[in-house]
Amino acid sequence: AAAALDNGVARTPPMGWLHWERFLCATDCRGEPRRCVSEWLFMEMADVMAAEGWRDAGYEFVCIDDCWMAPTRDAHGRLQPDPRRFPSGIPRLAEYVHSKGLKLGIYSDVGNKTCAGFPGSYDHYELDAQTFASWGVDLLKFDGCNSGTLELLAEGYRRMSLALNKTGRSIVYSCEWPFYLRPVQQPNYTEIKQYCNHWRNFFDVYDSWSSIKSILDWTALHQDSIVKIAGPGGWNDPDMAMASLGGFVFSPQLVIGNFGLSWDQAVTQMAMWAIMAAPLFMSNDLRHISPEAKWLLQNKEVIAINQDVLGKQGYRVTKDKTFELWERPLSGQAYAVAVLNQQEIGGPQNFTFPLSLLGNGLACNPACSVQQVLPDSRAWGVYNWLSSLSVEVNPTGTVLLRV
Repeated sequence: AAAALDNGVARTPPMGWLHWERFLCATDCRGEPRRCVSEWLFMEMADVMAAEGWRDAGYEFVCIDDCWMAPTRDAHGRLQPDPRRFPSGIPRLAEYVHSKGLKLGIYSDVGNKTCAGFPGSYDHYELDAQTFASWGVDLLKFDGCNSGTLELLAEGYRRMSLALNKTGRSIVYSCEWPFYLRPVQQPNYTEIKQYCNHWRNFFDVYDSWSSIKSILDWTALHQDSIVKIAGPGGWNDPDMAMASLGGFVFSPQLVIGNFGLSWDQAVTQMAMWAIMAAPLFMSNDLRHISPEAKWLLQNKEVIAINQDVLGKQGYRVTKDKTFELWERPLSGQAYAVAVLNQQEIGGPQNFTFPLSLLGNGLACNPACSVQQVLPDSRAWGVYNWLSSLSVEVNPTGTVLLRV
């Protein structure tokens, strides 16, 4: 039977916009009509994505997270949207999103209830997959709350994968599978990649530097087990849904353009998500975003690194006090290199390293050109294998290079 690796999608990390971190589970459209989870929110976001360069930069998915459903299934056992907040129905919303040259993502759960308490897909996997396909859905985020045993969790993820492919529609399949396994056992990433197009490993990213830092630390600590499995058709998300705040869960996102990160920290998130070949899903209000955040999120050079067709995930090469050196092999014998300064006090500091550290000594042998990508773009010139680079980095900032 066809599983995720055969579905022909996610050949590069998916990119798009997701409602959760910025808009949470807001369901009161009377008090906050432009902030509630409703068809109007997604239509307005699709309008902005098409008109203001987001679609052209590669952000193609408009994704609905938890809290879109009515409290019960319909008379035929099918999931249905909340009729007050989605009066036109999901098929009409999908049609609208598609008319803008974009794709629609939706959310469900492997258990009998979603993390926010709405109907889950347990014992309805085939029916729900057929429903999503008939609606014109292009991506399914499949959460893992209320799943019972680990055996039922695994069975549900496998069954939904097969059911989605059986519909004949190309639907990206986003799983929470590894995170729910980790407290008990080491995930089998080889199996997970057979069924899922991307999967999450760690606690969710919040709109804060401490959250970004913890995700990078966790990824470096576990890179020996997760980096090698990533590639075309299957990707590691660097963060993971977490049951908290009254049972709600969060989703992976770029929080650039919100409130919690400084400019240097925003640069770090964008640079490191590119190095890690992470799916790029923004959660912000694209109707109200600063020109600086827009420039960073739409930066073509950074997106090109994230979307590189070789499809290899980056990894940490070395750590020296507060500095970390990361690299990612790219097509054309190139490398993306990130120098991260995790120090949180003081001013800019210099980090010097030999180019022979990169690519097991091959990245600059016998010579290489170096281009700075972030925090601004400029050429550094040509270096040889015996050269060293000295990089000045602001506290909590990152300098991203292409070698």
